[in-house]
Amino acid sequence: MKQLALDIGIATGPSFDAFFAGPNEAALRHLQLWVGGAGQSVPHSPVPTYLWGESGSGKTHLLESVRVALREQGASVGWLHAGLLEPPEFDERWGAVLLDDVHLYTAVQQHAAFNWFVNAQSLQRGVVAAGALPPADLPLREDLRTRLGWGHVFHLQVLSESERRAVLRQAADARGVMLSDDVLDFMLHRFSRDLGSLMELLTQLDGYALQTQRAITIPLIRSMLENE
Repeated sequence: MKQLALDIGIATGPSFDAFFAGPNEAALRHLQLWVGGAGQSVPHSPVPTYLWGESGSGKTHLLESVRVALREQGASVGWLHAGLLEPPEFDERWGAVLLDDVHLYTAVQQHAAFNWFVNAQSLQRGVVAAGALPPADLPLREDLRTRLGWGHVFHLQVLSESERRAVLRQAADARGVMLSDDVLDFMLHRFSRDLGSLMELLTQLDGYALQTQRAITIPLIRSMLENE
């Protein structure tokens, strides 16, 4: 059977609590400490943070978790990603600047990212960025590339199959759902390696199983996909 590259968003929304760190515990703890709490008396450190790793390692999830946490504190943020072709001007009201998929930035986006970075630093605002490559290998203008790499740099790892299996099993047990080894093998080998996608798949399977009054089996998964 052809492998399905399913890439489903996380319906419950990104958060630090929903991030399964595994080997990325250091990056998670760093960002949690950086964000702090609404009652903290000191400003967030202006030293930039850069996350890099392959697709599915959790870079965007962590950036979105930072945005959610800051918004809960009443702070707005600037968010620049590769799909934003015409970035806005820097806004002094932003509490932080978040730059995602920097390795894909066009010349226009690189100009905006550099401007945002410089303005954020001058106002002692934080910068958290993410890309698929280490800073030294980023195909970016030199002044932006070096700035992205001078602060905290974390290499994120994709969870191993055994770690993803354990997380899925734990999540299923919490739902009172039985996942056989065959079903877990099918989910892990036929779908995206991204844990967020797998967790959303589990949510959809649970709902479909309840709706059809059937146990979660490989035929049920195929039936759900055929009826989407």
